[in-house]
Amino acid sequence: MVESFLHVDARADDAPWIREVTLTSASTEQARPHLSALLPIAAIRLNVPATDWRDAVRASGDALVAGGITTPAYTDQMIAIIEQLGPYIVIAPGIALAHARPSDAVLRPGLSWVTLAQPARFGHKDNDPVTLVVGLAAPDSSSHVQALATLAGLLEDRPRRETLLRAKTPRDVLAAIVEYEREYAADAVKGMP
Repeated sequence: MVESFLHVDARADDAPWIREVTLTSASTEQARPHLSALLPIAAIRLNVPATDWRDAVRASGDALVAGGITTPAYTDQMIAIIEQLGPYIVIAPGIALAHARPSDAVLRPGLSWVTLAQPARFGHKDNDPVTLVVGLAAPDSSSHVQALATLAGLLEDRPRRETLLRAKTPRDVLAAIVEYEREYAADAVKGMP
């Protein structure tokens, strides 16, 4: 399940931590952290205009900065990685996971959530155009692995994903994520011996 969602192009040498998600998340799913703790309301932007993929990634980076997660230098790093490696960050139809290597530009682990007013083309042959850009910033290569697994589970749930994409306010996005976390926790408790 998570493996299919977070498939990463083999050329993406800068993202070993994403590959790690696909290898380790199944064995540690019960320890998933709360996405809501990593996604401040200030880092959620809806119906953002973007003329191209650079604008879309910049919007995601601006949201990370607004959330106190990164400095503006991180946004430049995200764009540079895509320019170097191509659109491997478009991880599923309509969804991009914008990120860069851990660096001093990351102030704390966190996410941004940006829906685009009009879909943007990143140049991915299968998953373009993109309507959702999730920005990811991590100070190291392992602190956010379970958050990615939770994000993958959330976005794989088609009805919930559609609800999130139709959200009218940042609070609606956060409320849907919190509801998912509560349901996941309740299901995990039911499954305990």
